[in-house]
Formats: sequence, C-alpha cells, structure tokens
Amino acid sequence: MSDTTLLHDIAARGYAKPDVLVSTEWVAQHLNDPAVRIIESNEDMLLYPSGHVMNAVQVDWAADLNDPLRRDYLDKQGFDALASRIGITPATTVVFYGDKNNWWATYAFWVFQLFGHTNAKVMDGGRLKWEKEGRLLTRDVPRFAATAYNAPKRDDSRIRIFRDDVLRHQAAGKKMIDVRSPQEFSGERTHMPEYPQEGTLRAGHIPSARSIPWARAANVDGSFRSADELRAIYEKENGLSPGDDVLTYCRIGERSSHTWFVLTYLLGYLHVRNYDGSWTEWGNAVRSPIKLGVDP
Repeated sequence: MSDTTLLHDIAARGYAKPDVLVSTEWVAQHLNDPAVRIIESNEDMLLYPSGHVMNAVQVDWAADLNDPLRRDYLDKQGFDALASRIGITPATTVVFYGDKNNWWATYAFWVFQLFGHTNAKVMDGGRLKWEKEGRLLTRDVPRFAATAYNAPKRDDSRIRIFRDDVLRHQAAGKKMIDVRSPQEFSGERTHMPEYPQEGTLRAGHIPSARSIPWARAANVDGSFRSADELRAIYEKENGLSPGDDVLTYCRIGERSSHTWFVLTYLLGYLHVRNYDGSWTEWGNAVRSPIKLGVDP
C-alpha cells in the first residue's frame, strides 16, 4: 500500500495541514525507515519498558524535556544532546505517539517546535489505537548511531506565552481556551477527578476563558475528529475564528498542547500560543484574577 493511499483517509477529513498526521498503518510500514524516527512520550513512564512500537525511542516529558532545576524546558544545548542521543538530524521525520490520547505526544511535538524541528508528525490515535488494532509491541530498546544535532536557539515567542503576557491578553479581551475538565474549570476540583487534588492553592479559571475540554476533539479510539466536527465545536459553539489571537491552558500544559495542535494544524489557526505555566502557576500566583462557577 502506497503512502498516498495510506494518507488518503486523513486528508479526506478536511484538515488545514493533513500531512502533520500519519495513520497507525503508515507507522507500521515505516518501522525500519532510516529517514523516520518514531518517538513515544507518555505520562506513565512504565509503559515504554512494558512494550512499545518497534524501533520507537522514549522521550520522557519530565526527564528529557524539562530543565532539572528551573521550571522551564531544556535549552539549546540540552536539546542538541537529546536529539543527538536519539539519532536524528533536522532532516529526520520524527513521529510522536503516546498514552492519554496523545497528550504527551503533542506536548513533545510542541517542545520540538520551540527548537524549529518542523519535520514532525503525530500518529493519529496514539498508543490506544495501536493497541486496539492488535499491533505488535516489543520490549527491545533500539540503538541508533548518535548524531551532531545543531538546533537554533529556542524560540518562545511564537507558540508559548508567559503569565505577564497572559494578564495582558486577558485584559485585552482576547480569546482563551481552558481545556481542563468542567469540574476544574468551575473550581469544584483542582485536578481531574481521578487524580490527587493537589498542586494549587486556588481553584477556578481565568476570567473570560471559554471551557472547551480537550477531549471533545478526540474520537473514542483516540483519533482526531474531522475538521467539520472540530469547527462545529470551536467556531460555531464558541465563536473562534482562524484569525484570532488564541491562548490555550490546562494544569501544566500537556492537555492544552493537544488543543494547540488541533487549532494550529488541523484547523489552520495562525496565532495560537500554549500557556504551559497553566493553572499550577495561575492558581498559586499572588493577585492572579480567578473566577469560579460556569458562565451562563
């Protein structure tokens, strides 16, 4: 089966940039492609050693992507070391997948964009879809020859936003999407129902943010909804348009990277930034404006 045939179903969904997604079958046919590096990134660090897609390398969201001391991401030197260790060059097509409907896959994808690695894709449906289809998992850890990656300096200006700019964004009445669960948005909980309620002193949401839970963008098998379905959610129901200056946030930035990915690549929005400080920063920051309840 040709790549064109494999990508037809995704292209038929009407996305702005359909080539950023690949199917599980496409991945299955590129397991040994030297021009492709498959990357698994999960919330659960034990999943990868328990079984993963053949020739996939692990990129851990905490140990590999975050600075060990500061609440920040790795710098250029750290990214160069990571990329070299997993054996990629700027020409390598990196394909991300993971658990939790690709939360951490899109999070890793987003971090790679901070360093300009645009030759990147996401496996539609992630680990969930791969497993549901009964595809092979292995415990063998691949070894690839190290490279000498040389990334540009990390660029936080286009797709990342910080608290002070969020305050200005909010004061200007620009669009904000809270992608957390409805209970987190209303202030009933500080985390998802099945997680410990910890990490922040105050609950609620940023005033004027719209509640659009990330999961509305996904089908039950973890794949993304069609462009028409997504436009119905974000545009018809919530009044967004592709030219809006939009920020997304959640609790620590991973769920909001999923929505950032949807708006940027699947719907073609031009100005979307992920607030990775999210509610763990906002709910703990002195004098951050907070609203409780659900807007009518």
